[in-house]
Amino acid sequence: MSDPRTGAPLVAVVGGGQLARMMAPAAGALGVHLRVLVEDERASAAQVVPDAPVGAARDAEALARLVRDADVLTFEHEHVSGEVLDRLAARGTPVRPSAAALVHAQDKVVMRTRLVELGVPCPDWAPVGDETALAAFLAAHGGVGIVKTSRGGYDGKGVRRVTAAADAADWLAAAADGSGAALLVEEQVPFTRELAALVARRPGGELRAWPVVESVQRDGVCAEVVAPAPGLDPRTRDAALALARAVAEGLDVVGVLAVELFEVADPAGGAPRVLVNELAMRPHNSGHWTIDGAETSQFEQHLRAVLDLPLGPTTARARWTVMANVLGSTLPDPTAALPAVLAADPGARVQLYGKQVRAGRKLGHVTVCGDDLAEVRARASAAAARLRGDDDAATSTRSAGHPTHDAGRQGAVRDLGPEGR
Repeated sequence: MSDPRTGAPLVAVVGGGQLARMMAPAAGALGVHLRVLVEDERASAAQVVPDAPVGAARDAEALARLVRDADVLTFEHEHVSGEVLDRLAARGTPVRPSAAALVHAQDKVVMRTRLVELGVPCPDWAPVGDETALAAFLAAHGGVGIVKTSRGGYDGKGVRRVTAAADAADWLAAAADGSGAALLVEEQVPFTRELAALVARRPGGELRAWPVVESVQRDGVCAEVVAPAPGLDPRTRDAALALARAVAEGLDVVGVLAVELFEVADPAGGAPRVLVNELAMRPHNSGHWTIDGAETSQFEQHLRAVLDLPLGPTTARARWTVMANVLGSTLPDPTAALPAVLAADPGARVQLYGKQVRAGRKLGHVTVCGDDLAEVRARASAAAARLRGDDDAATSTRSAGHPTHDAGRQGAVRDLGPEGR
């Protein structure tokens, strides 16, 4: 199967957000036809992908039309019915990652259960169906826990820090009557920062990994990514990469896999250890730096992987790369700031997603590469501040720089999900 007009490979993508949008340049460079199922005709991807039918991700008929003549079906978000995907696969459309793999990014109870079976280090956790079970977990874990909805949470939603079972009474009631998702509770992890390990894997098992990065969270949303993670102990780095490989192989993931990790200090002074926080089986915010900072971007690599093409090198192009997200703006349209941004820093690489402005919404990102981390970080932050309409912050950031770490707190834990829709 292929594009009937040109014979080019045809990749069908579920989801019309910025991740599908950023696949388009890579698809064009490879001569691949991209067809994207978008939520509406104004969606981010619909603005740059000509073949963008409108439909709902859970609409079986829309998905059947989407995959007509397609070589493969893949995703930019996880909100797709596994049963529908299995039916499409049975009719001959390769689905990558498969529904059997994707469920681990859709359901946290399934994910945690399987990762424990694989011997992958995770926070201590338990499914909870009532206040008695939650109270017992809290009593065994210092009186504090992180309650999560098993499905549907992202960017700070579906996550709640609790110190008493009554703190989650509304969620427990919703889970019991079926109006809400099932719940799990995790221990509060005393992590020093968050890391992310990004890998890509082909159907036959070829796997490539990018450098482990630091992901800086603010208000439960990724604000900045530093590649590679500053000051990362080589033993911790190797453990993170080995863990990501084990997850990709153990779950039979095809495509890009993002593994978000907690880095936890060793009380005895040894190398910090890592615990898995969340998974995403698609290109992810923690890998946007690869567009300008790596030999092969996560978007090109994802297309290569799902089409079963040889994978590209993942070597960093510079000593340091910093990606700063543009989260909201006081400007009606961030493109109005482009003259100021590019005049102040012609080397800053800007990606805007064509979205309407909303408070805290991911509207774009800026990437800067270089040899001096403090300078690179300050430049990326200043450019993002200008796109937010915050010239005062841009001036202050440019002159003062940033610390090398912004250690997260468990109360700010959030889930990997739709990239700031």
